Amino acid sequence: FCLENTEPRMRGRGIQLLSQVLLQCYSLLQEKEVLHLVLFYESRLQDHHLVIPSVLQGLRALSMCEVLSPGLAVSVLKAIFQEVHVQSLLQLDRHTVYSIITNFMSTREEELKGLGANFTFGFIQVMDGEKDPRNLLLAFQIVHDLIAKDYALGPFVEELFEVTSCYFPVDFTPPPNDPHGIQREDLILSLRAVLASTPQFSEFLLPLLIEKLDSELQSAKLDSLQTLTACCAIYGQKELREFLPSLWSSLRREVFQTASEKIETECLTALHALSACLSRSVLSSDSEDLLDSFLSSILQDCRHHLCEPDMKLVWPSAKLLQAAAGASLRTYHHITHSVLPLLLEQYTKHTQSSQRRTILEMLLGFLELQQKWRHVEEDESTLLSLQAPVCSVVFSALLDPSVQLQLVGIKALTVLGSLQGFLSSSDLELVVDHLIRLTLHEEDSQSSEAAMEAAGSLACTYPNIFSGRMVSRLEEELQSEREESYHNHHSLQQRCLQALAAVSTHTSIMRKTVPVLLQHLQKVQKGTEARNTQDMVSVCQSLHRVALQCQQDAEGCWYFHQTVVPSLLAMAVQAAMPESTHTLPGKALLEEEVLAAMIPVISAATTHLSPELAAQSVSHVVPLFLDGEVSFLPQNSFPCSFQPFGDGECLEAQRRVVALFMAFICSLPRDVAIPQQECLLRELLALSCSCNCPFTATTAAKCFAGLVNKHPAGQQLDEILQLAVNRIESSLLEGPCRTQALTLLLWVTKALVLRYHPLSSCLTDKLLGLLGDTELGPAAADGFSLLMAESPDVLHKGCHADVRIMFRQRFFTDNVPKLVQGFHGASPDMKANYLKGLSHVLNHLPKPVLVTELPTLLSLLLEALSCSDRVVQLSTLSCLHPLLLEAPQIMSLHVDTLVTKFLNLTSSPTMAVRIAALRCAHALTSLPTTVLLPYKGRVIRALAKPLDDKKRLVRKEAVAARGEW
Repeated sequence: FCLENTEPRMRGRGIQLLSQVLLQCYSLLQEKEVLHLVLFYESRLQDHHLVIPSVLQGLRALSMCEVLSPGLAVSVLKAIFQEVHVQSLLQLDRHTVYSIITNFMSTREEELKGLGANFTFGFIQVMDGEKDPRNLLLAFQIVHDLIAKDYALGPFVEELFEVTSCYFPVDFTPPPNDPHGIQREDLILSLRAVLASTPQFSEFLLPLLIEKLDSELQSAKLDSLQTLTACCAIYGQKELREFLPSLWSSLRREVFQTASEKIETECLTALHALSACLSRSVLSSDSEDLLDSFLSSILQDCRHHLCEPDMKLVWPSAKLLQAAAGASLRTYHHITHSVLPLLLEQYTKHTQSSQRRTILEMLLGFLELQQKWRHVEEDESTLLSLQAPVCSVVFSALLDPSVQLQLVGIKALTVLGSLQGFLSSSDLELVVDHLIRLTLHEEDSQSSEAAMEAAGSLACTYPNIFSGRMVSRLEEELQSEREESYHNHHSLQQRCLQALAAVSTHTSIMRKTVPVLLQHLQKVQKGTEARNTQDMVSVCQSLHRVALQCQQDAEGCWYFHQTVVPSLLAMAVQAAMPESTHTLPGKALLEEEVLAAMIPVISAATTHLSPELAAQSVSHVVPLFLDGEVSFLPQNSFPCSFQPFGDGECLEAQRRVVALFMAFICSLPRDVAIPQQECLLRELLALSCSCNCPFTATTAAKCFAGLVNKHPAGQQLDEILQLAVNRIESSLLEGPCRTQALTLLLWVTKALVLRYHPLSSCLTDKLLGLLGDTELGPAAADGFSLLMAESPDVLHKGCHADVRIMFRQRFFTDNVPKLVQGFHGASPDMKANYLKGLSHVLNHLPKPVLVTELPTLLSLLLEALSCSDRVVQLSTLSCLHPLLLEAPQIMSLHVDTLVTKFLNLTSSPTMAVRIAALRCAHALTSLPTTVLLPYKGRVIRALAKPLDDKKRLVRKEAVAARGEW
């Protein structure tokens, strides 16, 4: 009834219903039904304009039918092209037309190609005048497919270009709260894919790009340059020939004149792409080689500027030449053949260090380009023919008194060393001598450190010469007893140690440096000077660097482990023997500072072991600590037995060696079985609760926690945890070991929190209960920082601990409500402990999580600022600072309180609090201006006082904050 109604509106409703049904069930239709419906809908395209939108929806449904008879797709599109004026339709209906075309192109490609250029012409008419970004994305995709899938464009290439290029450059700003999420960048990339999809567009596109490059609009220039770069991937010499002079002129002008770094970068990228495109083109025997003439014009316009190292255009010229030279080996040879001799000549001609530095930096840029091809080809390399003068220039820079020139020289040396076959053996010996001189005797630490890095880099390539010449020289320097001032001799030794570590980047070198470092550590241990502690720490830092460098090499890692770990343990055991503890040098190795430096060495040497090798090592180390089995140690004749878990005051020194055991055992891979583990856990538990030495007790607690964290779940773990809980509870009640019990509680809680163990909530509740304890409350509050922070030596992912994702968020959700509740119920003198605990938790929470919880916690944080405890103040300020930047709307509601609190704290007696308060006052300026204006005068007056603060760092922050206000 509706379909036959004489009223267009009623007919439209009938067709709309039919179309909606078809959109639901098009996949169930049979071929005859589809044919019948297509003919019906095609005839309706001639109906009243009110009916057309519903007809198009029906045709969209039919375009998705798999049983569409051959020829129907062409028939439908012809009808649309002839009967429908697409651009007079609403956006949604135009979108439907594009969808029909897209569907047919993906399923009926051969049929549509049978239409020839008529299909392209029909689509041009459909698209012409489109303005909606949603439709343009679809239309651009159709044009791209027309070209990519080789549809016939016929005589309509220019029309197709015109209908798309009219949108270039894209000028579109999405409306606020746009539900479609279409960004300007989406349209730019979609249009660029069309414009750069065929060389057929080149004669129309390149003049357009040159025109836009000459415009004043930054965005148009950027878009043009990026499109040019994209086009170079498919163009050849034929397409570029006519436009090369204009393109080069525009690129040169932009690089010489622009103030925009972005535009300069894109110009250089485009020049690189043009040079690469010309390098790729295959030439016929009679055609002109455009690459040579193009590079000649670049050289002609840029080369002479390189002779003026103080002038403005020297660097733009060098960058242009380097961009072209980096395009291919051919361009590199052409440009360096002309430029390198000139730079070498200029270096000799100019005598000022600043000018020489500029010239050498340019030379370095060209040397770095050669690294792309790694090898130096003898027959055509300019670089090889200039080997002697290049080396001479670089070596002279290393001897120059200017540190900045030396640094460039060191970089150039590293690059030359990376070029296979460039440096002769005599050059390499000279390189090593220069690096040793700079490393050990150069006054400026920058040059010394750069030389060490260069030595490490080159040692990988030339291990033989570095393991021989350099290591021998460093060993001699280390062992020499010079008649120099203590400071100079000590500084030289420090540098020797650092250099030995830096150069150990190859296993063969490491096999020579590690014994030298260990030998020096033994020598220092036996010495009598008061500086022993610092010397030992320096050796350990060098060993740690070597350990990190060899972790990825299985052979090197195992060599380091089986050489260093037993040696360090042997030295520590020797130092812990009763006879050693009476003299100062013996004690030095057991000082907290030295043991703390040895821990990362043993840890780094253990974390990357394979499970088999780790198991081999653990079978020696555990019996050493539990049974005193010293046979595997290199020096194993000790005056008495080693019993670190034994009773008695005389064993106090031996107990300190448990720190090294912790470093080893807590760094093992999780799947390595630990012998006598239950016995070990009981001994550690006893030591952590009974030892009077805080360092030893803490070490034992950390070791216990590290083992518990990796222990497989089950009855054995439950029993040992129950034993620990009982021990903690009894020790916390009363007695001299309450502090040790709290330390153990914190580390065990952390171990269980990380792995989501059910007992963790029970232990956390015990910790919360201690916040109200007069004696332990402040330490318990600081313990929340330990629970949330990354631990450097145990219980982190690097040492294979069981760390679940988002454990901090989970801890926050479970415990912050309890902290808040405890704060409200606590006596006034205990409230600070709850605030301190809360600020530690919030400080370590990911900022996005903190922002979502801010409204409920802000009042408490503001109260924390009034607390007299400086740790609470500092933690709270560091918590508030990022929130001022990331949640200005919420913070604006409390601006009055924030301004008052921050200004009060700028006169705190603690420097760190004054600095943090000034940073927060500075961050307040990110709130809306209308909120801040009423406070402007008051804040500026108040911030005048810290401008005269006695500490420079406070004055610096005050200047920044007051200036912003």
